[in-house]
Amino acid sequence: MATEEELFASVDALLEEEPQLPPPAERARLREAAGITQARLAVALKTSTQTVKNYENGRSEPKEPRLSAYQRLLKGWAAKYPAYGAPAAAPAPAATSLPDPAPETVTGPAAPETPSPQASAVQAAPERPARPAAARPATSRRPAAKMAAKPAVDPRYPHGPLAVLDGDGSAYGVDGIVLDCPATTVPKLVDWTLKESGLGAAKLHRNGKDSDPLIVLTAAAAVKLGLPERLEGHEQRRSLRLPEDHPVVKQVTKAKWKLTQRGFGPWARIYRPAQAGQRQCVQLAVLSWDALDSRSWPGVAEMEPADVARVLGVYAQRVITPRGSTAVSGLELMTALRPPTRAVQDKATGNWVSGHNPGSLGTEPMDPAPPEATQEHPVVVNSGWTGGFLDEEAYQWVRSVDLLSDEECLLPFAVGLDLNTAFLAAAARLTVGLSAPDHFHQPTFNPKIPGSWFVNLSHVEVDPCLPSPFTPTGERPTGPAWYQTHTVAYAQELGYNVAPIEAYLRRETGAYLDPWHDRLKTAYVDTLADLGVTKDLTDAEFLAAMERHKEVDPALAAVLAAIKATVKGGVGKLRERPQGRHYKDGDRWPALERPTWRPDIRAAVISKARVNMHRKLNNMAKMTGLYPLAVLSDCVVYPSPGASPLDFLPYAASGKPQPGGFRLGPTPGLAKLEGVQEMAWAVDLMEQGFNPARHIKGGDAVMDEGE
Repeated sequence: MATEEELFASVDALLEEEPQLPPPAERARLREAAGITQARLAVALKTSTQTVKNYENGRSEPKEPRLSAYQRLLKGWAAKYPAYGAPAAAPAPAATSLPDPAPETVTGPAAPETPSPQASAVQAAPERPARPAAARPATSRRPAAKMAAKPAVDPRYPHGPLAVLDGDGSAYGVDGIVLDCPATTVPKLVDWTLKESGLGAAKLHRNGKDSDPLIVLTAAAAVKLGLPERLEGHEQRRSLRLPEDHPVVKQVTKAKWKLTQRGFGPWARIYRPAQAGQRQCVQLAVLSWDALDSRSWPGVAEMEPADVARVLGVYAQRVITPRGSTAVSGLELMTALRPPTRAVQDKATGNWVSGHNPGSLGTEPMDPAPPEATQEHPVVVNSGWTGGFLDEEAYQWVRSVDLLSDEECLLPFAVGLDLNTAFLAAAARLTVGLSAPDHFHQPTFNPKIPGSWFVNLSHVEVDPCLPSPFTPTGERPTGPAWYQTHTVAYAQELGYNVAPIEAYLRRETGAYLDPWHDRLKTAYVDTLADLGVTKDLTDAEFLAAMERHKEVDPALAAVLAAIKATVKGGVGKLRERPQGRHYKDGDRWPALERPTWRPDIRAAVISKARVNMHRKLNNMAKMTGLYPLAVLSDCVVYPSPGASPLDFLPYAASGKPQPGGFRLGPTPGLAKLEGVQEMAWAVDLMEQGFNPARHIKGGDAVMDEGE
């Protein structure tokens, strides 16, 4: 017969057991009786819809603290909706709100409802306890403006586009999800990502491809997988990669996976050839190898894994799943939104085959016209071209101190204005060439035809206190030169006759960058709005909101910086130069094999941006009599009687900004405050030959930049 101590010990053991939940089928019945969807319950429990499905089909069980919250909810529903034939229980207090527990560790993939042997194996694996680190608030606070609506979750990718893997096997995804990743080698990580993680993103265009899942490795995760914590070497960071005889590279090869030509570097793409139209590809990014450049992703590499996942997740939702640097992602976004091919029906056989997608750049690389190329390009070297090149670059101009008036020098302040994503604004409704260039002699100028024109614009008179609109230095041309269509059209707009000597023009044209512009503009405006900078603010409110927007939510501020870097980097990638010490002029380099190596499109964007800048400078001079001190790309510095742009920008009697000049606001092409310094500081820099626009933000000039 049991003793009293033994009985009490048995009872205490029962009391210490975890709360008991009703059977899985009853859980589903209670939820349906309450009229709550699985997705809604997942939001309340701060987990994924697939996890709720697993609760209701017996595939997995919740862990604390979610277990107690779920039990409380089910008890409340059981009291209100008893099973048919069961006696009604006394009403229990309804769960009006659920606690905010730590994100749950999910052991399985987005699994089918019917259990499988593989699923049983996953279920039998011990679950990792909930991670307190993922429950702490991320670097964000409640935004001042309403967050942009999130797209519906793709059922094929229930856990979002990416995850950040830590050294203990926790993979932090978007919206607070934490997955349990048991992989201890890179090949096993790739298998887990493709087969179990539920990661990925839907294509951005119906003729495009889904985005490959991205796994970001912390330093601890990299070491656990056998990778070095740091990549050392004397090459440029982008060129660093593991040697081919490294054990991890050998593991990848032995498992019959492949690496792209860039090898295993900060951004590594591991793949197998597509089978039955299904891609098998995983993107890896190693944080400690400087995968997230601090200039494009300020502060992100030092964030906790959950916060890194949040930053990259917002970027992936609004722009694209990162596939490399922001420049690479900017270029990839162009192709994702304008896929080169589409399915077309063969008239002879009736079969569907891959065909050209109208409006895209196609699948084959295209050589530029000689004046559009760079000096080391094969079309230049092999032809012996000596006819000059396009010089369509952004402004780097400083007004001569001899042209400063006494009145200007006596003003107390120099105020810098920066145009929001000026290159993005220039890409809007921009017609570019889609076909190969044709050569013409003495053509009649047509501002609607994109191309390169050899024309003499030295006769165009411009105000000496303004930069010339035709050269990046702002100096007046001295004879014929090559210009992009927008530059020549602006000479016509100013009232001058233009007579091209020759031209390289493209017959097939289109607004190739329009969807790229639209997506990035929406991403930029929505992210600024989440930081409290909205379109409905007055100019004074806008300046105040911009002054504090980075402190509202550092994570979203990093997303904003990445969006801006995506614009500039994407445009720059259109004319990527050769890299490496061993390159010889005339050799082809890898970038030339891309259909998106299009220096003429880059020239069109920059030409239009520079013309837009000059048009505003000219209008400001006409409306206010004010002239800039200096211009650097999208930043212009003006002398001012006050420390705010409101002290010199032109406004109508009604208080509205005058059209044609610089206007403040949060959309691409409008201006924001870049910085304020004393006028004496700016004049001192100008006298030394430095550009105040380069230093107006920070104040301290770097004197060894060789400007």
